[in-house]
Amino acid sequence: MVDRARAQPDHSGFRADIQGLRAIAVGSVLLYHAGVPFLPGGYVGVDVFFVISGFLITSHLLEQLRVHGRVSFGQFYARRVRRILPAAFVVLLLTVTAALIWYPPLLMKDVWAAAVATALYVPNYFFALADSDYLAESSSPSLFQHYWSLGVEEQFYLLWPALLALVWVAVRSRRALIGVLVGIVAASFALCVWLTFEAQPWAFFSLPARAWELGVGGLTAVLLQQRRRVVGERWAPILGWTGIAGVTASIVLFSSETVFPGVAAALPVLGTAAVIAAGESRGGPTRLLSTPGMVLIGTISYSLYLVHWPALVLPGAVVPGPLPLWATLLIAVACVPAAWLLYRFVEDPVRRAPVLTRRRARVTLVGAVAGSLACLGIASGAYAVVDTRSLHAERAAAGTVITELPSGTDFVPDNLAPDLRDARESLPAVYDDGCMRGIAATDARGCRYGDASAPVIVLFGDSHAAQWFPALQRFAASAGYAIEVQTKSSCPAADIETLRRDSPYPQCPIWRDAVIDRINADPPALVIVATYSGAELAPGVRDDAKTWDAALGRTLDALRAPTAVIADTPDLLEDPAPCLSAHLSDAEACARSRAVALAGPARDAEVTATGERGIPLLDLNGYLCDAEQCPPIIGNTLVYRDSHHLTAAISADLSGVLGDALRPLLARPGP
Repeated sequence: MVDRARAQPDHSGFRADIQGLRAIAVGSVLLYHAGVPFLPGGYVGVDVFFVISGFLITSHLLEQLRVHGRVSFGQFYARRVRRILPAAFVVLLLTVTAALIWYPPLLMKDVWAAAVATALYVPNYFFALADSDYLAESSSPSLFQHYWSLGVEEQFYLLWPALLALVWVAVRSRRALIGVLVGIVAASFALCVWLTFEAQPWAFFSLPARAWELGVGGLTAVLLQQRRRVVGERWAPILGWTGIAGVTASIVLFSSETVFPGVAAALPVLGTAAVIAAGESRGGPTRLLSTPGMVLIGTISYSLYLVHWPALVLPGAVVPGPLPLWATLLIAVACVPAAWLLYRFVEDPVRRAPVLTRRRARVTLVGAVAGSLACLGIASGAYAVVDTRSLHAERAAAGTVITELPSGTDFVPDNLAPDLRDARESLPAVYDDGCMRGIAATDARGCRYGDASAPVIVLFGDSHAAQWFPALQRFAASAGYAIEVQTKSSCPAADIETLRRDSPYPQCPIWRDAVIDRINADPPALVIVATYSGAELAPGVRDDAKTWDAALGRTLDALRAPTAVIADTPDLLEDPAPCLSAHLSDAEACARSRAVALAGPARDAEVTATGERGIPLLDLNGYLCDAEQCPPIIGNTLVYRDSHHLTAAISADLSGVLGDALRPLLARPGP
């Protein structure tokens, strides 16, 4: 009797259940990005894709080694090029064209940079270097952010064949091959876990930290070599359904608050591997995964993945505010026929085109280079067209005069300071001076500005404290005070547990305590506390007034020096500069209502925590907002460098009103 578990597999490479897994992967990503509330972990669909890719590619390479004793690298890379690049390039070019038509001109530089990285096959490292947070909601996410996973796979395909061939030639032992792959998977997984806590974007986007996921797929392929399934027929259904349960649990139970990838990524990865390893077993999930609908979606999954993200993001450039769920679901549904067209007329025909398949591999590879160059040229041309445009109206505005309930300038003046293109760089000097402490810093070294013998004002908090440095420095210089800057990125002065890029931030409380100890050891003339009210809170920490009141109260109670709190500044919820670049004569379209910009429980807590302790609360928002709204331009000054940070220019303009608020709190400095 034939042992069916050890029967020769179907070397055609087609498994309908794997198409079903692809359908689950792309469906979860699509619905997650569409904002479906009951799939908060839909982003793990990419992890499912990684395991499938590792399995299929390794299976193909092992078959070549089994039959021919070597890998035809040229043919391998040519097949990968025909499979991946044509559809990717078409979507890239269509996306650049759509952005040129609909996107705010100021964002076209970002579009160009991401398109260039994508055309050069390194979008994942582009986003890692940009410190992107894939899981965070953003008002202007990159149109090419979803290409990061293609970058990971392309880089994996570049290295993996050589590794397998080298091990095969060196030892020709299945056991040795398994040992090498286990070592690679273990090392990559360890790196992933470490980077998740130390530098989360690099854990998320880089190949070394993601290789273990593809490697698990590769290990599964090795274990299935000359087998239909890893376990016996009796246990295969249990293994398969357990895998489905693991993937489903990840999709339903994970969220943007999950520390990811890290250890958590093991659940969808091992779940996917279990489904594949179970094989097409009777009583397992094969029938569910092999239904015509699942196979269809799995077949077009790559094209669907490519088209869905720009389709969901581009409307945000035309329609103000977030799209309602019904609209994003409608777009998601429309992506299916669009993906089928892309598959039918681009992805599949080019992959099978005789003009490429019947010629030497170098023809395809030359075509890949030509395609990349074409994408680079068109993206650069689109940016050049936009970059020559003036990003202001053809008139000037009067100089900025700081008054209560200011009237916003209703156009973008040609004497705007800073210019829209320079808005992001309008930073306090503490950034250039290295005085804005980074993520890893825990000591309270700080920076001192001014005469060493002058009485000291300490500026304490996160970037929302640092934004007041230009105003405070101008006042301190005129009033005879020195400034000690104690600011740390994403670390509020309030004693509350926060995350940084979805990862634990243990350095924050250590630094905060060290600063408080330093202040108490040598009390200054005044401590000024400021905190961002929209800080990313750790799981389980309630974002309510009671929690924030207690957190700020603990910090205020711990300080043994005269203290004042500056009320948090408005949050416009989206960066006004790109909006202004599209509304040069209608700047009011980029304003935010006062009720929205100044909402939030942390703001209420500032009032109660200071009031209960008799600590002054310096609320200068009356100089940034009128009775109804918070304008993005006052006089000829741009107020915000992003959605919630003041520009250095407006901060300096506010030095007078800040000084007026501080003088009653300060003793006259000594000689």
